[in-house]
Amino acid sequence: MPEAKDARRKPKEPFPGAYYLAGAITIALMLLFLALGATLPPGIAGFIVAFVLGLTVNPKYVPFFLIAGMFSAAMGFLGHEPQVAWGGVALVLSQLLVKRFVHR
Repeated sequence: MPEAKDARRKPKEPFPGAYYLAGAITIALMLLFLALGATLPPGIAGFIVAFVLGLTVNPKYVPFFLIAGMFSAAMGFLGHEPQVAWGGVALVLSQLLVKRFVHR
């Protein structure tokens, strides 16, 4: 019975205020990406944003994001949309890194 009681308990924070700190970091990163996307050329902005966000993907979803990256790269280059095209390339590269280095 003690195992069932432990399973229902909410996990503790690593330290007091950890979740608030994580939220503040997330909002700061989103604002940074917004500023980068607004100031850099479209191809570079698309590459940076897709690459960094692609690194956060759960390893079990890597094959789906690889397909999405290849599709968006192809469609972006065919449609002359540099932000989409280079974002797709970056997504493929980030998924290859996740598949290689993140072990689950």
